[in-house]
Amino acid sequence: MDRRFPIEDQIEVFASALRGRVITPAHSQYDELRAVMLGNFDYRPAALIRSANAADVAAALNFAQATGLELAVRSGGHSTVGRSSCNGLVVDLRDLNRIDIDAAAATVWCGAGLTAGDVTAAVEKHGMIVGFGDSASVGIGGLTLGGGIGYLVRKHGLTIDSLLAAEIVTAAGDILTVDAQHHPDLFWAIRGGGGNFGVVTRFKYRLHPLPSMTCGPLVLPATADALAGFVAAAQRAPEELSTIALVMTAPPLPVLPVEVHGKLVIVGMMAYAGDAAAAQQALAPFRALAAPIADLVRPAPYSSLYMLDPPPEMRPMVAIRSRFVEGFGPEGAAQMIAALERCTASMKMAQVRVLGGAMSRVPGEATAFAHRDAKMMVAFLALYGGGPDVQAAQERWAADALAAMSPGNGGAYVNFLADEGTVGVSAAYPPSTWARLRTVKRRYDPENLFRLNQNIPPA
Repeated sequence: MDRRFPIEDQIEVFASALRGRVITPAHSQYDELRAVMLGNFDYRPAALIRSANAADVAAALNFAQATGLELAVRSGGHSTVGRSSCNGLVVDLRDLNRIDIDAAAATVWCGAGLTAGDVTAAVEKHGMIVGFGDSASVGIGGLTLGGGIGYLVRKHGLTIDSLLAAEIVTAAGDILTVDAQHHPDLFWAIRGGGGNFGVVTRFKYRLHPLPSMTCGPLVLPATADALAGFVAAAQRAPEELSTIALVMTAPPLPVLPVEVHGKLVIVGMMAYAGDAAAAQQALAPFRALAAPIADLVRPAPYSSLYMLDPPPEMRPMVAIRSRFVEGFGPEGAAQMIAALERCTASMKMAQVRVLGGAMSRVPGEATAFAHRDAKMMVAFLALYGGGPDVQAAQERWAADALAAMSPGNGGAYVNFLADEGTVGVSAAYPPSTWARLRTVKRRYDPENLFRLNQNIPPA
């Protein structure tokens, strides 16, 4: 690329060759379209490439390498470390939103710009489902590439356990379709290795029959006994039931008594995939822990589980830490509640996700997500507003809270990692998996073009 010409002129010439749109600072929607989900990050890209197809993505990668512009890839924009944007070139996949459902074969091809809510709403109409995460607005791209822990983790495993194939654009500009037979090393790596190996433009998922669902929030008092009892009941529950225990500040919702608004409560998100009568039996131990503050668990569509999603106009800053842990008893529950009571953020939350079931039956070496034997995952989040001093204080709180709960390194979920550098990223993978990922990285991205992510450096 001739550097005698201003980068703005080079972008204009480049844009004329694409099918998709190029959004620059002169565009009327620039500020709206450049915004990501978290208020921690406020990048001003030289251009957002709203790619219309994989060829546009390949052209954008070539342009980034020719100009030396920093490159970020965006699907939903939920990156906890802000890696879905930058001040250079953003390959924005949100216009890749086509869904092709093959009901007879029980499969679906999904564009990488879709959200979990988009796909769920489409396949639910056919009586089928893919297990994504716990938020409708999260893009399927980052969620899938990191593994995908959600409301069907015990019934159907991780999101990647339903991934059959993917279309990916490599750093060399090659457009590949990868699956178990074609480029199996790359297919292995993208199932848990994040966006380190190329830009995935389409995903092909296996669809599971969607049985009747009994789901929704069960709100309990935030006591150590109730929290420890909830986790113990979740471990004993049948695999049809996946849960997330959220210890959080009660929002001012009409379904909650006014006297608990702003106080800590346990919001148990319950998702039973199966017979309604069996669901009531599985739920009984949770309801017996304490008199519920609110019980909204009932037969309902799977998509109703997304009811706690914040409105899109909210862009809070967030501090987050998470790790896999082996056990969680009354002492851990008391520590978790005490940590939340020390937090000064306007909205604070801790999570306990009991795992196992279908997720644990996939061999650890089968995918780059290798923590198949993890019993549960804990996480601390602070959502807040303010300047650098406030941000530093909340980051310290989240780190200290996790350290008290998980003093060792039981492994980490790459999608819930903070900006912890190479040492932190390597905690998401056992040593043998990390070494194999670096080898695959060297083959498909030897210059580390895809480095604005939870980065795996080439071997």
